[in-house]
Amino acid sequence: MAPETKLVSLKVLDAQGDGSSMNVVRALEYIRTTINSQKLQRVHGVNLSVGYEFDANWFACGQSPICVAVDRLVRSGVVVVVAAGNTGYATLITTQRQSSLVLTMSINDPGNAERASTVGATHRDMPHVYGVSYFSSKGPTGDGRRKPDLVAPGERIASCAAGRDLGAIPHTSGDTVYVEASGTSEAAPHVSGAIAGFLSVRGEFIGQPERVKQIFTQAAISLGREGYFQGDGLVDLMRAIQSV
Repeated sequence: MAPETKLVSLKVLDAQGDGSSMNVVRALEYIRTTINSQKLQRVHGVNLSVGYEFDANWFACGQSPICVAVDRLVRSGVVVVVAAGNTGYATLITTQRQSSLVLTMSINDPGNAERASTVGATHRDMPHVYGVSYFSSKGPTGDGRRKPDLVAPGERIASCAAGRDLGAIPHTSGDTVYVEASGTSEAAPHVSGAIAGFLSVRGEFIGQPERVKQIFTQAAISLGREGYFQGDGLVDLMRAIQSV
């Protein structure tokens, strides 16, 4: 989506994909205080395809340490794109049957961060027909704000296998292994790639993450769904470029 982009990977999870939220906080602070500086911003955007279910017993919504770190990084001039989470449905057992239900108020942290660009998932090929993916976490946030901000393809997305997925596929050392996966963790990188492409041709917006977020939400294509499901709609890079 942005072939000239240079990627920096900060490892916050172990080989099995497990880890502490404080590892993510430390990585975000490392970007803000060490990689970037007031005079030289090396990292322009961050993708966070990681998160956990928000529990109101822990912190006020959007005020957990990881959300605070995200908002602080955005204020420093870095776009932060976050997966909304995959907890948008649940199974309810009744006296007669087992039913699956859509859950609102299910946005994960750090997707609850006010300044994050929080991304839900849609069908890969027919988003206008099928709308928001059943698993995609829905808003509002626990304190009543509208989330997600955007949606992007998140069903059966082919990408590089890693962690448990890589271990489950027979391969020899040095092979590049691909796997199809579904989730908002697959949707968020679509938006990150679109924003990277946008900044590559509209460099004057580097360091203005909240303006970039505004441009992309205003340029999004509505799927005709409730805002707490789709946010402002499907990400559209060409409309974002043309709008400025």
